[in-house]
Amino acid sequence: MDRPRLLTLQGDITRLAVDAIVNAANRSLLGGGGVDGAIHRAAGPGLLEECRRIGGCPTGEARITRGYALPARYVIHAVGPVWQGGGADEDALLAAAYRHSLLLAQAHDIARIAFPAISTGIYGFPAERAAGIAVATILGHGAGLEVTLVGFDAASHATLRRAVDGARR
Repeated sequence: MDRPRLLTLQGDITRLAVDAIVNAANRSLLGGGGVDGAIHRAAGPGLLEECRRIGGCPTGEARITRGYALPARYVIHAVGPVWQGGGADEDALLAAAYRHSLLLAQAHDIARIAFPAISTGIYGFPAERAAGIAVATILGHGAGLEVTLVGFDAASHATLRRAVDGARR
C-alpha cells in the first residue's frame, strides 16, 4: 500500500487548485467563522444551498459537496470536536473526522486534497496535539493521495510542519 504524499503550505485554502479542500465545518454545515466562513464566502451561495439539503453532519464524520466558485472541484465538510479538556473522546473524534474525509476522497476518485487544522480554531483543540493526530491518521489512511496540510498563518504552518517532519523520522 502506497503512503500518501504529505505536504504543508502556509496560505489560504480557498485558493488551492486541488481536487478537494476540507472544510473545518460545524454540525449544521451552514457556515460559521474561520475557515468555514471563508470557504462558504469563496464558494458562493450554491454551497450553502447544497449544505442545507444535506441536513447536517455528526461530529467525527464528513460530507462532500461540489466546490462551486472555488478552484477545488469538491469541498469535504469535516466536523471535528470541540475541545473539552481531553476527557470527552476528542482525540478519537478528530481522527475520525480526518479518516471520514479520506474515505470520501477515495470514494470520489480524488487524488489531491488539502486540509486545514481541523478543530484548532474556535473549537480550541491544542494545535500540536491536533497536528499529530492529523498526520498519523493521514499516514494510516491516505494511501495514494497527495495531501496538503494548510496553515493559514506562520504559527499554524510551523505546527503542521513539525508534525510532518516528526513523522518522517
